[in-house]
Amino acid sequence: MIPPQKQMTGMLGHPVAENPIDRMFDAVYAHYGLPWQFWKNNIASESDLRLAVAALVPLGYRGMCVTVPYKVAVIPLLDEVDDDVRAIGAANYVTIEKGRLVGHNNDGKGVVKAIEKVVPLRGQHVVMLGAGGAGRAMAVEIAWAGAAKMTLVTRREEQGREVAALVEKASGVPSQWQAWQREVEVPAGTTLLMNATHLGCAPELEPVPVLWDTVSTDCAVVDVITNPRITPFLATARDHGCRTVDGVEMLVQLAMQIFQRWTDLTPEESVFQRAVAEALGE
Repeated sequence: MIPPQKQMTGMLGHPVAENPIDRMFDAVYAHYGLPWQFWKNNIASESDLRLAVAALVPLGYRGMCVTVPYKVAVIPLLDEVDDDVRAIGAANYVTIEKGRLVGHNNDGKGVVKAIEKVVPLRGQHVVMLGAGGAGRAMAVEIAWAGAAKMTLVTRREEQGREVAALVEKASGVPSQWQAWQREVEVPAGTTLLMNATHLGCAPELEPVPVLWDTVSTDCAVVDVITNPRITPFLATARDHGCRTVDGVEMLVQLAMQIFQRWTDLTPEESVFQRAVAEALGE
């Protein structure tokens, strides 16, 4: 029997230190008997990103995840992108196929699967805080999944209006921009509130400045942060009486899809859930 070939995979982003993705993937590779490894790479600038992406083929990488803040900037550095990347304008992982770098985006697909374990997306009035590379993918996929209305709350008006227009063009779902005030007032009628920023990530654990008096207890609350699992934002939402969806569940859902594309193996969800829980010390 020919032993499986060693392969390198990883992540490009800044910051990446607190993300448990490397320990999760390495544990899953080991479970399936794959001599693969996952390396997190802290890339400090877009000029360094260009150097890193150019090195992937000669270094022998099989695939690479892309995280904040490079999901948009990486696109011109790739040889090819799929339909999701073209529609969304951001890529969150790359496969290396016969020396060609192919960009994909499943940020939103992972989010949709995670959210729909708790609440259906059809008919939801969604408020999303932040609209970066991950946020824009999530906004489009949530709209495709049947959301009725979307409000994007951002500090940068140009970014918020651009993503609102993208959502409407891609899905036909009415979308608007709202300015990020010192404390965010959630519009009446909101049924799903989502933090798509990095506020709340370890080790800073910054609170998301939301006026909780404007949030209905019937509203589902979602966070994309993967470490810690229960962020200050989600802890406050639970205390407020809201149902919650954590970023670790999203990470599991999208990581399973990436693993399958890279390895051609269909993983068991329990393997990923156990691996990420161990990585977080749970």
